[in-house]
This record gives sequence, structure tokens and C-alpha cells, in this order.
Amino acid sequence: MPTMEEIRQLKATALQLRRDALTALYHAGSGHPGGAMSMTEILTVLYFKEMNIRPEQPDWADRDRFVLSKGHACPTYYAALARRGYFDVEVLNTLRKADSILQGHPDMGKTPGVDMSTGSLGQGLSAAAGMALYAKKQGKDFRVYCILGDGECAEGQIWEAAMSAAHFGLNNLVAFLDANHLQIDGRVDDVMNIYPMDEKFRAFGWTVLETDGHSIPQLIHAVELAKCSDKPVFILCHTTKGKGVSFMEDRADWHGAAVTKDVLDRAMAELDGKERV
Repeated sequence: MPTMEEIRQLKATALQLRRDALTALYHAGSGHPGGAMSMTEILTVLYFKEMNIRPEQPDWADRDRFVLSKGHACPTYYAALARRGYFDVEVLNTLRKADSILQGHPDMGKTPGVDMSTGSLGQGLSAAAGMALYAKKQGKDFRVYCILGDGECAEGQIWEAAMSAAHFGLNNLVAFLDANHLQIDGRVDDVMNIYPMDEKFRAFGWTVLETDGHSIPQLIHAVELAKCSDKPVFILCHTTKGKGVSFMEDRADWHGAAVTKDVLDRAMAELDGKERV
């Protein structure tokens, strides 16, 4: 397990990713802050602790892969890539501009470090499973990580991917569920109830773990446990939409709301206050 200093540094990184994402969304004038904020600690643990990657060599053949299935939540993903060294941090403020390498959904043809273009919900787990199957077939030992939104799990393709991943014994595949219980139309339970997700993935033949999706020590522990599984691993992460900014937390209306200057200033004041605690 990491030292207290490592955990402190990772928490500081998560705060910075939130600042970066909200600033980028302000400059864009549109985007999806709520779901970007709820997965910040997951991205922090993957990109700054766990993944075997080389930012200076984005196409390194033996790198671990990452797929953001909930592609609209990309602002914190882009922030993680920038802070990890894939491109200059200043580029974040070109989010969603026509000539930018940072589009409203991840584009592997434009953005260094992006392993899969995503945005049409429900498809990311299939892509991740395909990468993991390739690794098995080619005798490669890289691992594949995927973040799912709970709203998108109403898509049937998620369950086809879950079934095939277990069938092919893809123990090099880890899926995180960003279980914030909200989507653009309201609560997931009301729009199309997908729960209990732990029981469903277990029935499909996966190893299932459960964690606080905002606890860096718990996330690290879960990822380490996943490396010992002989099956694909599903990590149910209990999260809060808009996490880190009180007036955004657990509110569906922040799924795709614009970040104005007033909103940015209020959010930054809260995040700066958390750093001083």
C-alpha cells in the first residue's frame, strides 16, 4: 500500500484535475461537469499510480490500455493526460473548439494517449474486452481498464461484452462502474433501474469488488486485488455526481450544464479551501 505522503500527493492531484476540468469547461462554454467530477479519483489512481504507460511514447505496444466508455465525461480524462505529460496543460482550455485536439468526446485520432474513441454510450466495454482478448492471443501482459457510467449500463451491448469477457477468461480486464446513480434524465433507478450491478456481474462470471469511488486508498487496494483474479474484474465504485463542489453534488442538472464565470469562481473557492484543510 502507498505511504501517507503518496496518498496526500494523489489527493492533491485529484483536486488539481477537478480545477483543470472545470476551467476547461468554462472556456468551452459547454460540456459535462457532473460525471467528470465523479470519476476523478479513479482516473488519479490509474494514471498516477497503477498504469504502466509512457507519456513520451503514447503508442508503446506494451502499455496498459484505458477506455472511457462514458466519453462525454472526458474533461477530467484530458486533465489526467495533460498532467501526466501527454500534452501541454495549456491545451486543456481549447476543449470543444473546432480545431482542438480535445473534442467533446475522446478521439484516438486526435488526442495523444487516448486508446479508443468513445461517446456512443454502451460500446466502451466491448472495445476494452477486444483489447484484452488481443493481449491474450498475442501473449502480451498489458492490462486494460475501462470506466463505465451506470446510466449507460441499460445498453444491451454492455451485457454482451460482459458475457464474452468471462467466456474468454479475460482476467487482464478491469471495469470500474462510476455508480453516481444519476444520468441526464434523472435518477438511474427511475429511468431504467440497472441495480443490483454486483449480483449481475457476478452472475456473468466476473470477480466483483466494491469500494468508495472517492477513497484513493480503497481504490488502490481494489486495483491490486484485481491483479490476483483469474476472471475479469468489476469494481463497483460508489460515487457522487459533481463530487468536490457542494452545489453540484448529487444533482442531475449538472450532468451537462455550462460552467459560467460565477460558477467557476465559486467552485474554485471550494476546491482551494479543500487543499488548505
